[in-house]
Amino acid sequence: MGLFIALVVIVLVVGYIIIDSYNRLVTYKNRYGNAYAQIDVQLRRRHDLIPNLVETVKGYMKHERETLEAVITARNAAVTATQRASQAPGDPRAMEQLGQAEGLLTGALGRLMVLSEAYPDLKANQNMSELMEELRSTENKISFARQAFNDAVTLYNTKREVFPSNLIANAFNFQAAQLLEESAPEVKEVPRISF
Repeated sequence: MGLFIALVVIVLVVGYIIIDSYNRLVTYKNRYGNAYAQIDVQLRRRHDLIPNLVETVKGYMKHERETLEAVITARNAAVTATQRASQAPGDPRAMEQLGQAEGLLTGALGRLMVLSEAYPDLKANQNMSELMEELRSTENKISFARQAFNDAVTLYNTKREVFPSNLIANAFNFQAAQLLEESAPEVKEVPRISF
């Protein structure tokens, strides 16, 4: 009788560990999914602001057509990458493509901002100032949302790698999630100074 009770207790404990591990993995996966949804909202806001920015700038920067086209192309690529990532937050390929697309967009916007400095009338334009302020605010929100997403992904990945959750993760096919890192299109080198 004592052996039977011991076996029942062991089965119950093992069952509890399996159920608890599975539920925690699901919870952490949902957390990073929700965290990605916050990024998605801010990225869509950023993407929606860019056509207005390009239209405002277009009238002043008639000779900078190549830069404006680069911004529009980068924006369209970022929108496509955002849509793919929304369907599979945490998917390594989707996150990598999104990071690259957003990096290209950031670079194109940076070049546009540098060029806009050469147009005093554009800098004085109220609409341009408001759009730039909204874009800066949105960029900050994206950074905070990216940090929250990456924290949630790290927590999930850690949970799926530790024992005994790793056994449950493998048994129920919980895949590793990918952090969202913005990739710059060019390799940044440290400036060299010589005297």
